Amino acid sequence: MATSKVLIVGASGGIATLVERNLIDNPQIELTLLARHPERIANDILNDSRVKIIQADVLDYPALLEAVKGQDLVYANLYGRNLGEQGKSIAKAMHEAGVKRIIWISANGIYGEIPGAYGKWNEMMLGGILKAYSEGAEAIETTDLDYTIVRPAWFSDKDEVNYEITQKGEPFKGTEVSRKSVAAYVTSLIVDPSQAIRSSVGINEPNTDGAKPSFY
Repeated sequence: MATSKVLIVGASGGIATLVERNLIDNPQIELTLLARHPERIANDILNDSRVKIIQADVLDYPALLEAVKGQDLVYANLYGRNLGEQGKSIAKAMHEAGVKRIIWISANGIYGEIPGAYGKWNEMMLGGILKAYSEGAEAIETTDLDYTIVRPAWFSDKDEVNYEITQKGEPFKGTEVSRKSVAAYVTSLIVDPSQAIRSSVGINEPNTDGAKPSFY
């Protein structure tokens, strides 16, 4: 099996760190990590000789394009009020570099897909950032890229992998999901990138329905 070259954007984030740890010893995966503050990347990953580190912002287009060139897959784990702008920058770089496969982390509720009290609570808690997540996902979905948009419920720190998936157009289930579960799902997409192409998937822990997550 050929080595797959994977660029992780927003590489110092919590989910990204777990994914990196899942992949670090996989001889079939070659990791490039892009972050504005690479010093925030976990030390064990930062100091691994097999990992290439790039300090850049996704809106620094020349640096981003250079990072994307030669990759097989981009996994973006980004945050901010300007997610739409960030998504457009990544999509443009991928098109220019001839890279098609992207995994994009978004949020539950971007399509108004959460029924009942939890939907209202989620909207209230996320406020304006929900619009930013929606704009980021739209920037990716309106391209011809082979995307998977991942829409997690609220993150828990449970030390377990236990999740279920819903598709775009279906009501979102549950209220929470462990970071480990989201990382496990993203890892599975990177290892087998033929899954869930041009899909937007919700991810939650089964049987966590309610008006809000259990830790609130």
